[in-house]
Amino acid sequence: MYDVTQGTAAERLRDLQAVTDTSLGHLDVDDLLIELLDRVLAILSADTAAVLLLDDRTGELVARAARGVEEEVRQGVRVPVGRGFAGTIAATQKPVIIDEVTPSTVTNRILWETGIQAMVGVPLLVAGHVIGVLHVGAKGARKFTPEDAELLQVVADRVAGATQARELEVERAAARALQRSLLPSALPIMDEIKFAARYLPAGGAALGGDWYDAFVLPNGTVWIVTGDVGGHGFRASVVMGRLRSTIRAYALEERPPNEVLVLADRKLQHFEPDEMATVACATLDPPYDEVCLASAGHPPPVLARPGVDAELVEPKPEPPLGAGWEFERTATPIPLSRGAVFLLYTDGLVERSTESIDVGLERLRSRVIAANPSAVCRTVLEELVGASNPADDVAMLAIERSAG
Repeated sequence: MYDVTQGTAAERLRDLQAVTDTSLGHLDVDDLLIELLDRVLAILSADTAAVLLLDDRTGELVARAARGVEEEVRQGVRVPVGRGFAGTIAATQKPVIIDEVTPSTVTNRILWETGIQAMVGVPLLVAGHVIGVLHVGAKGARKFTPEDAELLQVVADRVAGATQARELEVERAAARALQRSLLPSALPIMDEIKFAARYLPAGGAALGGDWYDAFVLPNGTVWIVTGDVGGHGFRASVVMGRLRSTIRAYALEERPPNEVLVLADRKLQHFEPDEMATVACATLDPPYDEVCLASAGHPPPVLARPGVDAELVEPKPEPPLGAGWEFERTATPIPLSRGAVFLLYTDGLVERSTESIDVGLERLRSRVIAANPSAVCRTVLEELVGASNPADDVAMLAIERSAG
């Protein structure tokens, strides 16, 4: 093993430069952490090393990778922030050095049972926020110094940056796959109603919980839905999937859309108390001459009838799901003449940071006409999005009541 007492500062810095070299680019997060820990052991001539990452939902540090103390990962060690060796490091955002590892100085029994005599740990920081803890240990007479802690902090900064970048890559890929898997694989095929839909992911790194859905119940009722879970990332996509399934399940009980939103809101507030979502649900019963619309803080649908300018359908304003209280929601009946088009969408289609939302809504309204829904979707995207990548995800669902 590398001997710290013989290594010069220049040699240690060369080793440090290798911690996140380009040869690691092909590794996934867990393999990356293991490789980084092996290099940390060499740099500090230590016997054990471990990375614990912060779970924001529980406020606990979770053992993610280890060398010499692999039991931490196998046993799923979790350390509350503020408690124990690692928890103190996370809470104070400062290095901690322990010259004697005993039950009185370290709460995790794995560490002293492994035979570790001394330890040093530092926070993993990204933009001033703790994402985890990196600690190393020695089983012999080795004592760690403030210089060791300083060097380990430099290593930790590299580890934190590499880990977060790789986690974000994985999260983006997983969220996109989840979002696409949850969109309907095929829209319903009916003589009475034609369907068309589009989904455009945001052009940047941000991910959202936008979705659309369309299905027909056994009794012939048609459901069309668009929704947008607040926030971004994999979490928003997961909540989106749960909410979509919830709406489908309550719809299958043949409840009206306003009741479905009440029940979905109750479930979201109970099981996902920190989440919010806007949703528009609409149903059509045979002979499909009327749309029954319920909206929870969602942008107004567009209705285009033959020979008449399109209009925004603005039902009674009601708050998004997850807003924090319960009340009876309403449903608005909307006549749907033959040849009419009804369009649901998410706010990424009309919101722009440089202008009022009213400008975007008017732009959309003026582009929707009573025509084939696929042509309507294509025209809307060409006019409102064009060749640019949208800043936010866009989900859009259009239906047309057959003219004949």
